[in-house]
Amino acid sequence: MNVGMLWFDNDARTPLNAKVERAADYYRKKYGLTPDLCLVHPSMLTGAPPDAAEGRAGKVSLRANRAILPGHLWIGVEDKN
Repeated sequence: MNVGMLWFDNDARTPLNAKVERAADYYRKKYGLTPDLCLVHPSMLTGAPPDAAEGRAGKVSLRANRAILPGHLWIGVEDKN
């Protein structure tokens, strides 16, 4: 994914799935496209094994990326090249 939307939500009480759904809804309304990929800091993939690099939040794939700061989501449409 080369182009996406950066979303910030550092509320520790909100589960990651809810954050991703909220960001995906906003993305759909703003850009008219349905996102299918969200990059997050590895520390945000709680409940997964410590070395887990992927997960899912509804229809959106989650991938760990150390370049993303904790509390931020980089969401968009995956490049299908």
